[in-house]
Amino acid sequence: MVGMDRGRVRREAEAGRTEMFEAVVTLCAALAGAPCREALVPSYEADTHAACLAALAERPVPGAVCQSAGDPLPVEEIAPGVFVHLGAIAEPDAENGGDVSNLGFVIGRDSIAVIDSGGAAWMGEALWRAIRARSELPVSYVILTHMHPDHVFGASVFPRAQVVGHAQLARALAERRDSYLESFARLIGAPRFLGTESPEVTTGIDGAASLDLGGRMLEMRAWPTAHTSTDLTVFDRATGTLFAGDLVFDRHTPALDGSLRGWQAVLAEMRGMEVARLVPGHGGPVLDWPEGAAPLERYLEVLARDTQAQLDAGARLGEAVTRIGESEAAHWQLFNAYNARNATVAFTELEWE
Repeated sequence: MVGMDRGRVRREAEAGRTEMFEAVVTLCAALAGAPCREALVPSYEADTHAACLAALAERPVPGAVCQSAGDPLPVEEIAPGVFVHLGAIAEPDAENGGDVSNLGFVIGRDSIAVIDSGGAAWMGEALWRAIRARSELPVSYVILTHMHPDHVFGASVFPRAQVVGHAQLARALAERRDSYLESFARLIGAPRFLGTESPEVTTGIDGAASLDLGGRMLEMRAWPTAHTSTDLTVFDRATGTLFAGDLVFDRHTPALDGSLRGWQAVLAEMRGMEVARLVPGHGGPVLDWPEGAAPLERYLEVLARDTQAQLDAGARLGEAVTRIGESEAAHWQLFNAYNARNATVAFTELEWE
């Protein structure tokens, strides 16, 4: 595998694989009789129960116990050392627990980088297990592609990792932290949301920057306002794999939370990138490039054209949003959940052009 320490890689589900053990603590809501869940305490994984107990004795955690390891998040190796989890194309709810976006990680010679961390702490924990099934290398970075909660709320699970994002990400999360936590807690419900925190961004990227995982470079780029004001892409130079975050949607109706014109401009520039494969924020999980962006580009063009037509006709916003983009309904899932919002953002933006 490119850039990987083969001697430190452990394959999940191998025949005869020794059962793993981990440390957990029990989290409960504050109200008496409220649901509880067992939360992973990372970095105590061991091949035997005794070894897990020994690690806890050396580095005690109040209330922690050792037990058989929980289920890892399902992931697919899409290129050597590049793993992706496919999130459901659905709204976050109690059934899916917020597992509605694509996540990934890249293994280098010396360390590992996570790219997006899911919509709740339990997802970060399951992603940690998936990583540990494959490597014992440290997770040095958690890279967040933008501010939306389904991509960021598992980040606090990863101990000692730098949390990397767009230069505007820390401010954006601070402004929306309370509303994001409240809305996702309501949508997902207890106990699955217990232990979830908004991440603290430690490194902000303005322009371009690189991370070295040991013989493996990840190239990050912060983009102008497009899908959001905090969009960041991650390119694995070794395999030509681009993690686009929500700058690219597949099958899932796009969500416009930034600038329509800005998004179109960013996609036009991204078309010139030499990419072997692209991981979108939703759908896929792997797309050809630039062909994979064609449906999204068409949708945004229809959104712009229909919005301008409604503005030219003197339509009011309430009337316009019922007409804008309707020809795209058959091409996307969750269309009714997102298109009206997109039309509202587009109408508000274009009426000032």
